[in-house]
Amino acid sequence: MSIFGRKSDTTTATPEATAVNPDLAALTGDYTIDPAHSTIGFVARHAMVTNVKGKFTDFTGALHLDGTDPARSTATLDVRMDSIDTGSADRDGHLKSADFFKIEEFPTMTFRSTGAEALGGDEYRITGELSLLGVTKPLTIDLEFNGAAKDPFGNERVGFEGKAEILRSDWGLTWNAALETGGVLVSDKIKLTFDISAIRAA
Repeated sequence: MSIFGRKSDTTTATPEATAVNPDLAALTGDYTIDPAHSTIGFVARHAMVTNVKGKFTDFTGALHLDGTDPARSTATLDVRMDSIDTGSADRDGHLKSADFFKIEEFPTMTFRSTGAEALGGDEYRITGELSLLGVTKPLTIDLEFNGAAKDPFGNERVGFEGKAEILRSDWGLTWNAALETGGVLVSDKIKLTFDISAIRAA
């Protein structure tokens, strides 16, 4: 795979696919996540019938990529909880309250990686610890490497898409309301999404 583009979708995974592409060694280095071109999002089931999407608009993060040995790669992420945005001011206010994120007491959510592995092709998996509301639990994120390029301003960028699923109750987020028709207002399972563009340190 070229480090400046994605591999062909016609490539078939084989046992040898887990071998590291030599071109990836050129990506080894430290990167800062660019929040202007990245999204940290989530999806929750609402009233058992639809999905509500949201995102956080204020966050910082860093990556260390090791293209020769992906297992030595690391990631950190710090998210300001008062930056939550679901498109509804009333709903955002409720999420910031004591019913949910208690942002005055717990203003930040953090992720610190503890391990990484190459799954083959452009697929990777990173494991770590997610800290929220004073509770730290393990989190596994599946990642797809979208490629690398130099932008018009001379920045060397890498891009990843990631996804994970959690049970919010594991972090003490248990507020809910019963529906007359059965079920609850807010799902326990939350889908997390990550669209990351990161800039290589000079």
